[in-house]
Amino acid sequence: MATHHAESGEVVDLRTWANDLPVEISKVIAKIDRLELARLVVPAGEQVQKDRYCRVAGPIVIHCADGLIDVNTPEKNVRLTAGQLVYLDARTEHALAGVRDSVVLLTIVLQ
Repeated sequence: MATHHAESGEVVDLRTWANDLPVEISKVIAKIDRLELARLVVPAGEQVQKDRYCRVAGPIVIHCADGLIDVNTPEKNVRLTAGQLVYLDARTEHALAGVRDSVVLLTIVLQ
Protein backbone atom coordinates (compact mmCIF):
# COMPACT_ATOMS: atom_id res chain seq x y z
CA MET A 1 0.00 0.00 0.00
CA ALA A 2 1.38 3.40 -0.99
CA THR A 3 1.93 6.06 1.63
CA HIS A 4 -0.61 8.86 1.43
CA HIS A 5 0.82 12.33 0.83
CA ALA A 6 -1.29 15.43 1.28
CA GLU A 7 -2.70 17.02 -1.83
CA SER A 8 -2.79 20.74 -2.48
CA GLY A 9 -5.44 22.30 -0.24
CA GLU A 10 -5.82 19.22 1.98
CA VAL A 11 -6.01 19.96 5.72
CA VAL A 12 -3.36 18.09 7.72
CA ASP A 13 -3.82 17.50 11.45
CA LEU A 14 -0.34 17.16 12.92
CA ARG A 15 -1.77 15.43 16.01
CA THR A 16 -2.97 12.45 13.98
CA TRP A 17 -0.99 12.41 10.71
CA ALA A 18 0.86 9.04 10.65
CA ASN A 19 -1.61 7.20 12.88
CA ASP A 20 -1.79 4.68 10.03
CA LEU A 21 1.82 3.66 10.67
CA PRO A 22 2.48 0.66 12.94
CA VAL A 23 5.09 2.64 14.90
CA GLU A 24 4.28 6.33 14.88
CA ILE A 25 7.65 8.07 14.42
CA SER A 26 7.65 10.15 11.28
CA LYS A 27 5.84 10.49 7.99
CA VAL A 28 6.31 12.75 5.01
CA ILE A 29 3.29 15.00 4.57
CA ALA A 30 4.23 16.33 1.14
CA LYS A 31 7.27 16.33 -1.11
CA ILE A 32 6.97 18.61 -4.08
CA ASP A 33 9.58 20.08 -6.37
CA ARG A 34 11.84 21.81 -3.87
CA LEU A 35 9.93 21.38 -0.61
CA GLU A 36 9.42 18.54 1.84
CA LEU A 37 7.09 18.63 4.84
CA ALA A 38 7.36 15.88 7.44
CA ARG A 39 5.73 15.16 10.79
CA LEU A 40 8.13 13.80 13.38
CA VAL A 41 7.29 12.33 16.79
CA VAL A 42 10.02 12.92 19.37
CA PRO A 43 9.45 10.96 22.60
CA ALA A 44 10.61 12.43 25.90
CA GLY A 45 14.19 11.54 26.69
CA GLU A 46 15.07 10.45 23.15
CA GLN A 47 17.39 11.99 20.59
CA VAL A 48 16.31 11.65 16.96
CA GLN A 49 19.75 11.27 15.36
CA LYS A 50 21.72 8.03 15.59
CA ASP A 51 24.96 10.02 15.34
CA ARG A 52 25.65 13.21 17.22
CA TYR A 53 24.32 15.51 14.47
CA CYS A 54 22.63 15.34 11.10
CA ARG A 55 22.36 17.90 8.31
CA VAL A 56 20.30 18.43 5.21
CA ALA A 57 21.39 20.03 1.94
CA GLY A 58 18.83 22.83 2.07
CA PRO A 59 17.52 25.26 4.69
CA ILE A 60 15.22 23.73 7.31
CA VAL A 61 12.50 25.02 9.63
CA ILE A 62 11.94 23.02 12.81
CA HIS A 63 8.50 23.80 14.27
CA CYS A 64 7.49 22.35 17.63
CA ALA A 65 3.76 21.78 17.16
CA ASP A 66 3.27 20.12 20.55
CA GLY A 67 5.47 19.31 23.52
CA LEU A 68 8.97 20.54 24.30
CA ILE A 69 12.17 19.85 22.33
CA ASP A 70 15.82 20.84 22.35
CA VAL A 71 17.43 21.76 19.05
CA ASN A 72 21.20 21.57 19.33
CA THR A 73 23.88 22.74 16.92
CA PRO A 74 27.64 22.85 17.52
CA GLU A 75 27.30 26.61 18.11
CA LYS A 76 23.99 26.93 19.96
CA ASN A 77 21.30 25.07 21.85
CA VAL A 78 17.68 26.25 21.85
CA ARG A 79 14.57 24.92 23.54
CA LEU A 80 11.28 25.10 21.64
CA THR A 81 7.85 24.92 23.20
CA ALA A 82 4.58 24.28 21.38
CA GLY A 83 4.07 26.92 18.69
CA GLN A 84 7.72 27.95 18.42
CA LEU A 85 10.06 27.32 15.51
CA VAL A 86 13.66 27.81 14.49
CA TYR A 87 15.22 28.22 11.04
CA LEU A 88 18.62 26.70 10.19
CA ASP A 89 20.74 27.47 7.14
CA ALA A 90 21.53 24.73 4.63
CA ARG A 91 23.98 22.09 5.87
CA THR A 92 23.79 23.26 9.50
CA GLU A 93 24.56 20.33 11.77
CA HIS A 94 21.71 19.80 14.23
CA ALA A 95 20.20 17.32 16.65
CA LEU A 96 16.69 17.09 18.11
CA ALA A 97 15.89 15.75 21.57
CA GLY A 98 12.54 15.36 23.27
CA VAL A 99 12.19 17.00 26.66
CA ARG A 100 8.50 16.02 26.70
CA ASP A 101 6.66 13.84 24.18
CA SER A 102 6.53 16.12 21.16
CA VAL A 103 5.24 16.50 17.62
CA VAL A 104 7.48 18.42 15.22
CA LEU A 105 6.84 19.75 11.73
CA LEU A 106 9.98 19.77 9.56
CA THR A 107 10.00 21.99 6.48
CA ILE A 108 13.00 21.29 4.26
CA VAL A 109 13.91 23.23 1.15
CA LEU A 110 15.32 20.65 -1.26
CA GLN A 111 18.36 21.62 -3.30
